[in-house]
This record gives sequence, structure tokens and C-alpha cells, in this order.
Amino acid sequence: MNVVDAEYIVLPTANMDSSMSVKQAISERRSVRAFKNEPLTMQELSQLLWSAQGITNKSKGLRAAPSAGALYPCELYIVVGNVADLAAGVYKYVIGKHELVKISDGDKRTELASVSLSQMWIATAPATIVVVGIIERISRKYGKAHAPQYVHIEVGAIAENVYLQGRVLGIGTTFVGAFDDNNLKRLLGAPADEEPFAVLPLGKI
Repeated sequence: MNVVDAEYIVLPTANMDSSMSVKQAISERRSVRAFKNEPLTMQELSQLLWSAQGITNKSKGLRAAPSAGALYPCELYIVVGNVADLAAGVYKYVIGKHELVKISDGDKRTELASVSLSQMWIATAPATIVVVGIIERISRKYGKAHAPQYVHIEVGAIAENVYLQGRVLGIGTTFVGAFDDNNLKRLLGAPADEEPFAVLPLGKI
């Protein structure tokens, strides 16, 4: 991707207020695989991405999900098919700026479902967050033996944030870990050092 020619989309500011308590969101959290045939809004997508990896302390660069040594090996891609005012395509979340950068055009939801071991319900989700990890960011400090487990821990925290924020918004998801790594990376246009760890389809409950 040529950075100079890249298309950037500024996301709406995340909302810090909530109509639902954390206790209620935890109590009502469920894995959801069937969605309404309705688009997500840009505000909803913004809120979910902020909850996953948004900056919560600008001076220290801290994010919404915890990370070993605050090294933050995870990055987010979004496969978009039905989001109001956002063209179908693959995007990457620019964490520090709360923006999206377009990676490729076109509705790739069916292809995503296919590379996720033919779980075709994924193709019905208006958008899907794919969490990738750069293990080298962790292994520099903690060594190659322990780095992968720290990334897995962080991915779990990210996914739970998405689950709970989604519940507040009336949006469901399911943590999908079954996919063909190489074909998923090709679909995302991910570089060699980014490994996929989770697929989180999103849709109205």
C-alpha cells in the first residue's frame, strides 16, 4: 500500500457515557451468530474500535485493553460490508489517530467466511474486526518462549471489551479462532510479521 495515496477516514469521537452498567453488560453478554439485516453506523463502529484498542491516556499512550509491559503487539483490521456512510472494503484501525485507512475495496465478507473454515454465518455480519498480533514487539522484552502467550492474553482482553461494549450498543459478536492463517492474511493485505489471532463478526442483535 502506498501511504501517500492511502485513503484515511476520521472516525466519530467515542462516547464516554453509557445507558447500561458494567454489571448488566456482563450479565447479558452472550455469543451471537445471527444478526439483523441492518447496517452498523459509523458511531457504533467507532465506539467498538475505541473499546478494543482506543487510546485512554494520551500522555502515556495507554489503550483500552491491557498489554504486557504496555508493548501493545495487537493491531485491528475491519472487513466492512454494510456500514452506513462507509464503502465496503478492508480497513485498518489507525490507533493513535482514531482513524481508518483503507487497505482494499470491495465486499469481502463471503471470502472471510470461507477462509474462516467455511463458517458462512460470518458473511451476514455487517462488519468484522480481525485482531492480529506482532509477536516481535513482545519477544524483544519477554523472549520468544513467552511472547505468544502474552499476545493471546491481550487478544482475550480486546475481545471481551468488544463483547461488553457491543452489548451496550445492542450489537453482538462471537470470538472466532478457526481460520486459515495464510489465506486470512492475504485477504487483509497484512504484512508478514502480523499474525491473525481472532475474528469478531459484528451485527445488531
